[in-house]
Amino acid sequence: MKQFLSKLTILLALVSVFLFLPGVNQAQEAASLDVAVAAICQDVVDREPVDAGVSFAASVGTLYCFTKITGAQEATQITHVWYFGAEERARVDLDVNSATWRTWSTKIVQTHEVGSWRVDVLDPAGTVLKELKFEITE
Repeated sequence: MKQFLSKLTILLALVSVFLFLPGVNQAQEAASLDVAVAAICQDVVDREPVDAGVSFAASVGTLYCFTKITGAQEATQITHVWYFGAEERARVDLDVNSATWRTWSTKIVQTHEVGSWRVDVLDPAGTVLKELKFEITE
């Protein structure tokens, strides 16, 4: 009986380790992501940002948050979170399907939304990889 309990304990320990490994892999995956390029811009053409800046007129209409992500070991996701002041205005999940991946989100800016904005780029665990600040002016 004592030998059976010993083997059962070892078996349970091994099962616990294997159940824990996917969480470790996800943490390693998230830690390896890097934002190689990030820009707030007025368009994306041929997977490149166009008219990037940190200040835009209230009449701009639509803005893009462009990111080039490197380091993914497998397919994963990042998130762009758009803020006007301290208020979250949009949250966009974006696929990252290779070790180097360009992706972007868009936000329609209303003419009355003058002031400080930012976009946080988050990894799958919700950690901020990059913060992009910009202004909307009258």
